[in-house]
Amino acid sequence: MSSLTYDLTLAGLSVGSAAALTGIGLIVTYRATGVLNFAHGAIAMVCAYVLRQCVVEWGWPLWLGATVTLLVLVPGLGVVLERFVFRPLAVLGGDPAQTLVASIGVFVLLVGGAALLWGQGAREDAPELVPDEPWGQLAVVLVLAAGVAAVVRRTRFGRELRAVVDDRQLAVLGGIDADRVAAAGWAFGSFTAGLTGVLLAPYVRLDPYGLPLLVMEVVAVAVAARMRSLPVAVVVALGIGVAQSQLTRLHPPGWGEPLLQAVGTNLFVVALLIAALVLPGVGTRDALPRTATARVPTPPGAWIVTAVLFLLPLGLAGRDLHTSVQVPALAVILLSLVVVTGRGGQISLGQAAYAGLGALFTALLAAGRFPGLPRLPELAALAVAVVLVAPLGLLTGWPAIGRRGLALALATFAVGVGVSRFVFAQPYATSGLSLGRPAGFDGDRAYYVLELLLLAVALLATHAMRRGRTGRALAAMRDHERGAQAAGVQVPSLKLLAFVAGAALAALGGGMLGMGLRAFDAAAYDPVRGLLWFAAVVVLGSDSALGALAAAALLVGLDAGTRGGVAAALIGVLAILVGRFPGGPYEALRTAAERLRLRRTPALTPVGARARARLRQAPPQAARPAPVPTGATGATATGATAGTAPGSGGRSPASPGTPTPESSPTPEASSATAPTPAAPLLTARHLHARYGGFTALDGVDLDLFPGRVTAVVGPNGAGKSTLFHCLAGTLRPARGTVRLGGRDITALPAHARTRLGVARTFQQLAVFPSLTVSENVRVGAEQGRVTDPGAVERTLRLLGLDGPVRALPAAGLPTGTLRRVELARVLAGSPHALLLDEPAAGLDSAEVAALARVLKALAADGTALLVVEHDLDLVAGLADVVHVMTAGRIVASGPPGNVLNALGTAAGS
Repeated sequence: MSSLTYDLTLAGLSVGSAAALTGIGLIVTYRATGVLNFAHGAIAMVCAYVLRQCVVEWGWPLWLGATVTLLVLVPGLGVVLERFVFRPLAVLGGDPAQTLVASIGVFVLLVGGAALLWGQGAREDAPELVPDEPWGQLAVVLVLAAGVAAVVRRTRFGRELRAVVDDRQLAVLGGIDADRVAAAGWAFGSFTAGLTGVLLAPYVRLDPYGLPLLVMEVVAVAVAARMRSLPVAVVVALGIGVAQSQLTRLHPPGWGEPLLQAVGTNLFVVALLIAALVLPGVGTRDALPRTATARVPTPPGAWIVTAVLFLLPLGLAGRDLHTSVQVPALAVILLSLVVVTGRGGQISLGQAAYAGLGALFTALLAAGRFPGLPRLPELAALAVAVVLVAPLGLLTGWPAIGRRGLALALATFAVGVGVSRFVFAQPYATSGLSLGRPAGFDGDRAYYVLELLLLAVALLATHAMRRGRTGRALAAMRDHERGAQAAGVQVPSLKLLAFVAGAALAALGGGMLGMGLRAFDAAAYDPVRGLLWFAAVVVLGSDSALGALAAAALLVGLDAGTRGGVAAALIGVLAILVGRFPGGPYEALRTAAERLRLRRTPALTPVGARARARLRQAPPQAARPAPVPTGATGATATGATAGTAPGSGGRSPASPGTPTPESSPTPEASSATAPTPAAPLLTARHLHARYGGFTALDGVDLDLFPGRVTAVVGPNGAGKSTLFHCLAGTLRPARGTVRLGGRDITALPAHARTRLGVARTFQQLAVFPSLTVSENVRVGAEQGRVTDPGAVERTLRLLGLDGPVRALPAAGLPTGTLRRVELARVLAGSPHALLLDEPAAGLDSAEVAALARVLKALAADGTALLVVEHDLDLVAGLADVVHVMTAGRIVASGPPGNVLNALGTAAGS
């Protein structure tokens, strides 16, 4: 027994050493560049193939092949990737979205290239660089870990490395060659990847898909180390490797044996699931390409051409028709990514799992093997499978609530790998399973017609998710998640909806694909294919249904007509270039064509524009105007016109005595003569908040009164922003309460407070660039549950946005106009309390004056305003009361003249 334990421990140390190498390489690359290298496994696979080519095919000595491969080729590959793929993204300030997609693109390109060069079959003759004993491998791991730790902590290069990771631009300004640091990190990370591949290749299946996925499974050790600690990564890797080996000794009777065997052979997958789903996320910034402009309407001719192309296979026969059967099914799967990724802005690397579950459940239901359900006809089985798989979308939707960026990428990838390993690869689920086609649709041509009908249904469902109120809310969440919450969008529920709908569409496409192939093929739903599908949809236009259709035809057509791997290589190249085309090449072409078309559109002369503006002026209103849903008197204020006089309006049907345009006093007069209300609208009592060991709020009390403007000023770090977030609902205080009227809203999230009438703006503009100006405002009205159909139009007119600018995308508009767009969106929800964070940031003096008139008019109409602002001149002319904050406390309060004069006197002394 002791001998068996010893032997198993040695085997576990061997596996753990290879995993530790992967963890070291991933951590070094991440710390040097901020990139979680999804291509690490593909680099390992390419290195193993190159060493085999040198030694087995060309007859080189092992030492020479290893030297060239590990010390020349692989580090050189890392330098090339850094120089031509990731450095341009870093220099251009590319967000983690583009970096992530580029990393996946490198993975897909290397996998496709390997399939083209060496074929897709497994190789059994990979040369053995190190004997099958763990001590040599373990020594290599320990030496590398110790060497890297010493370099990072004790050398100048290590200090430069840490500086580049903390702030690349600041490090460059400090004289550090960030490019050299990043290149060194990539070279070393690629070296560890190559060494891992060379060590593993003789003992595992060497093929373009299996080895990359195997290496990527052990990313869990790097995540468990928080992408920072090399000793933790080494210990976790060795521990998992030994535990996985020891589990092979256990053979419990009954149903537990296959489950234990599955866990024992996939313990790194279990660790990946735990690390990705349970541990705090790594890299929480946004991780999806953001569409820079509003979508250009698809010309009807494009849909006509697409329809004709998809009907052409009906005239084919034989093998060509049989291959074409896969295209509509794959198109439906890719449409699921359009919903989740393109419109919802959520990364999903696990859609292959839902497609495979759709095919598996369809086959089980049609065979009568699904527990608790009778045997069903194939078409009914497909429908039931979709219903059963859709709720499973919560497996990736639930982590998405609290994760973004790389953390969400890892979570969805982990779910996909887990389903593949613990369901698709297990004999108890798939052995002896076949899948037929529905009665009457057995032939390829008839079945293709059925697929086209189901594809049409999927297109209609996708269209419904991308239009109307739900579509605008999804686009808002994608463009600016915090801004969407502030507009009243229920972001958590909307994320779940996107993932559930995506799972349903993927299941439908997976079932169609299984019936087209007449079998359940686990390889068709491999996690590597999920990465390929994700990259294809992103690079061809993630928010485009036509892009999904084109990607499906491309993936099937290229690999069917040539050697396998051409489609993957092409998609990889396009994904590497994603930084140049954030919305995909298809979207770039459409945008360019639209710009050319607009240039040919006749434009009005200045005289004609003024005449049209006069004709569009609103007619005189009645003595009692219709209520303005913004909760403000009208104040037509364009960002460029300082002399625009405020208008008028009413707060709501429940606001008696609303002044008419003829009798409404000026905002200045209203502010000066209005008595102080007896009861505050929004109150904060004894608010405490801490960040680590720093006290941001220390017992703050604050009252906001209807019709009054309250300002908070103070130095940076005084706690102003923390107080603002506690009131808005984006931060929950450690202690204290926030009340709206008599209701305690301390525990309510931001979107719930918005719907109760507490709205906010952002210092950094929170607009939705892919939506037009009017759509931005409509989001505020819809999510604020304003039922007045004229609310949007009156709000646009109120802020001077009812002209041609209303139809323009928010992307590219000047800052002054965007400030009005954001304010209009907020006011469209009819708020009672309005919180403004640095509202004058980026505005010139004329725009600031116009903004001040609008805010005074809002206060005159009964809105409670809180302004956090550094412009003391604006505060002096706007506020009724000013609070001064220092070190998390309010140290002075009073009328602006007294408080600001006291501040000036103190500063002067």
